[in-house]
Amino acid sequence: MNILISAIGQGLIWATLGFGLFLTFRILDFPDMTVEGTFPLGAATAVTLISNGVSPIIATICAALVGSLAGLVTGLLYTKGKIPILLAGILTMTAAYSVNLRIMGQANRSLLGKDSLFSYHFLKILPPNFPVIVIGLIMIVLLTICLALFLKTELGQSFIVTGDNPKMARSLGINTDNMTILGLMIANGLIGLGGALVSQNNGFADVNMGVGTIVVALASIIIGEVVFTDTLTLTERLITIVIGSIFYRFVLVIVLYIGFNADDLKLVSAIILGLALMLPGIRSKLRLNAFLKRG
Repeated sequence: MNILISAIGQGLIWATLGFGLFLTFRILDFPDMTVEGTFPLGAATAVTLISNGVSPIIATICAALVGSLAGLVTGLLYTKGKIPILLAGILTMTAAYSVNLRIMGQANRSLLGKDSLFSYHFLKILPPNFPVIVIGLIMIVLLTICLALFLKTELGQSFIVTGDNPKMARSLGINTDNMTILGLMIANGLIGLGGALVSQNNGFADVNMGVGTIVVALASIIIGEVVFTDTLTLTERLITIVIGSIFYRFVLVIVLYIGFNADDLKLVSAIILGLALMLPGIRSKLRLNAFLKRG
């Protein structure tokens, strides 16, 4: 039971990464590789600040802001430097590795003996693993409300149109470069926030903890889309990301339970994502075959 509760908590805090990637991957149609550098960047910022006596809340906010700066760099490289999308993200991701080492002063840093968001006094009375669920729920509810409200504003609609049809957006007088930069900043801010939450929950930050992060975030999005195939509003799609993230964590728990090694989780994650991506195509073929047979 504790393992299942832990999976729910992990799913909630990792869903912040799904939110970030959803903005770039689904709405902006921007395959942003910055994610794998921004995630440990947020973790390194939060852990270093907390280790130096800064409030966990302030440290977490700073992690999100630093993540936004990484998104700004990628956006400027792409829009002003005219560097291809993938390469712009890879350049920022590579640079972030050295920045993380500078921030922490070493390859990894622990929070041993330090308070975090999950160790506040009102959370200590809760059973094990429940503090993660409480903080995760608070974060997810706030982020879902903020993103839903933002996407309904005129600025948010301009952001959506930029990703959907850049030519039409420009014909409407929308500065697509600015919308792209804004989207990357918000998305990477969310991913930096996710890095801060995960590192505080784990009790440490490591420069290599971003490896495979994009697969985890994509899995949350794709699994949610596969499970809920009907037409959904943007707010409902954000909720499916959370459900997909939790479901993904349950799958990993089952994989470990049946005897797989923890070192195999990256491989398993890639397989799960691959199957989830293929499932809609397989489902369409089955429906077509069934239709042809009826005909």
